[in-house]
Order: sequence, then C-alpha cells, then structure tokens
Amino acid sequence: MTSVKNISQTKQIEDRYKKHSVVDVRPGDNVRVHQKIKEGSKERIQVFEGLVIRVSKKNSLSSTITVRRVANGYGVEKTYLMHSPLVVKVEVTKRSKVRRNYLTYMRSRTGKAARLTGVNFDKEKVNTTAEKPAEEPKQEVEASNSKAEKADIDQKAEDSSK
Repeated sequence: MTSVKNISQTKQIEDRYKKHSVVDVRPGDNVRVHQKIKEGSKERIQVFEGLVIRVSKKNSLSSTITVRRVANGYGVEKTYLMHSPLVVKVEVTKRSKVRRNYLTYMRSRTGKAARLTGVNFDKEKVNTTAEKPAEEPKQEVEASNSKAEKADIDQKAEDSSK
C-alpha cells in the first residue's frame, strides 16, 4: 500500500517539474536546440544544430535526446534533458526515415555515406507546442461563488416575502 502511495507522490512531484508540452523528437531528426548559457551575470541563448541519434525515456521527466554534429572535423555529441529549464526550445528542421532507436552507425559514416532519406512532415504542426492553459485566479472563483450565494439569498428572501 505504501508503494502505491509513494508512486503517486513521485508522479505529482514529476508533474510539477515537467514542461507542459514538448516537441515530438525522433531519432533521425535534424534539430536545432536553443540552450540557455549563463556566463557570470549574463545569460545568452546558444543554438546547437545536429542529428538526433538517440531518444530515451520519451514520456518521463528524465527524457533525453542525444544530438550529434561534425564541427571542424570532430564529431560532437551533446545530450539534453527535454524538461530542463535550460533548454529553451527544440525545433525539428528535417525528418529522416530510420529503422532504429539508437543510430550508433552514424558515428563511423562521413560524407555522402552519412546521408539519410528525408521524409515529408508538417514543420508547423511538429514544432508548435500547446500553451499551458491559464489558471483562473482564486479570487475570481471566490467572487463568482459569492455572487451565486447572493443570488440564492435574494431568491430565498423573495420567496419568503410572498
């Protein structure tokens, strides 16, 4: 019984820190990741563009993507937590047809051998994330309740006077 309670508590804590909606990223996608970098007292946005070679724990708080690109002849891979507050935005620029979840074979490929077959997809639909629904302030809810209560009291007063 306690384990069920702990699981629900863990789920509540995870939901508090999860982003409301995240872009659907798949292996084989070319993405542009906008990451917040803090240097001293300044903050800036750094963009890292590359091929997604791995997606893990897709629906979890700890879901990650590994992005690879070749810079100055060296392969550079970065792993990003999708729900991290430092990851500002992830946008899919190209989607490719792949049959695996972990594209390790792309590390040994260079030049034309590293090409993947592109797939048509709706960029706008994939890259738009739903806004978090606005929560009603509690004062307005209480005000509407008090109006309803006043209307009930007025109705009762009219009925008793007749």
